Amino acid sequence: MTKPASTQQAVTQLLGEWSNGDEAALGKLFPLVHPELHRLAHHYMSRERVGHTLQTTAVLNEAYLRLIDDTKPVWQGRTHFIAAAAQLMRHIMVDHARKNQSLKRGGGALKVTLDEGALVTETRSQELLALDEALERLAAQDPRKAHIVELRYFGGLSVAETAEFMKLSQRTVEREWTAAKAWLYRELSEEES
Repeated sequence: MTKPASTQQAVTQLLGEWSNGDEAALGKLFPLVHPELHRLAHHYMSRERVGHTLQTTAVLNEAYLRLIDDTKPVWQGRTHFIAAAAQLMRHIMVDHARKNQSLKRGGGALKVTLDEGALVTETRSQELLALDEALERLAAQDPRKAHIVELRYFGGLSVAETAEFMKLSQRTVEREWTAAKAWLYRELSEEES
């Protein structure tokens, strides 16, 4: 999601001030990034089944607490901050899914395909765990592809935003994204059979 340039500049400036120890900058920053962080949290929760025990606001609040808990953050700009928030939200969702699996189903995650338009199902937490495990294996083989998946799929960043953040061309991001999706599809399909 692209923000007006003035808002982006204000966010980048406030992140720099916060990184330099200005705690007041955090108070000014949150109202500017809250809508985008809420969009990210909603993006995560929109893939969950109806009646999921974790709510959008809870994901947003937990991510916010973890972000401000970083005693000496060093942000490269708005995109870096949003990417870090997306990664935190992914970990919050995975931790929640792991907790539910261990409590209710004794572990045992099922492998499924990566699909951006996935339908909401009762096995969503199992799918999220399977995808997280496959993404960890991809990260061991090709960290750049895994990071692109994290930013695009979990963070909801556009190709242009991902390219800007990773300092790559848009064409490279598109190519790596396509290859990563194919790798994850094969990986998850093999585990399913």
